[in-house]
Amino acid sequence: MENNDNVIVVKTSGKAIASLIFSLVWLWGFGSLIAIVLGHMAREEIRRSNERLTGNGLALAGLIIGYSAIVLAALGLIAIIIIPKLVHS
Repeated sequence: MENNDNVIVVKTSGKAIASLIFSLVWLWGFGSLIAIVLGHMAREEIRRSNERLTGNGLALAGLIIGYSAIVLAALGLIAIIIIPKLVHS
């Protein structure tokens, strides 16, 4: 019988998967905020895992989509406030 002590099990970070999923679910902005928090947590967890966890790309995608959604929402809110004032001037 062989000794399998050198076997390294690699799995995808659940936080990275959740980050991507939440980034795609708006939830009035809360999905994006949760995606950003989980994305940063996942990337740190993956970095510290000694290559036992994967999913850095998923976490990065969650971060990019999450931050993009927040920026777009902020720009939309600014447009909603400013455009009527410009039209009525």
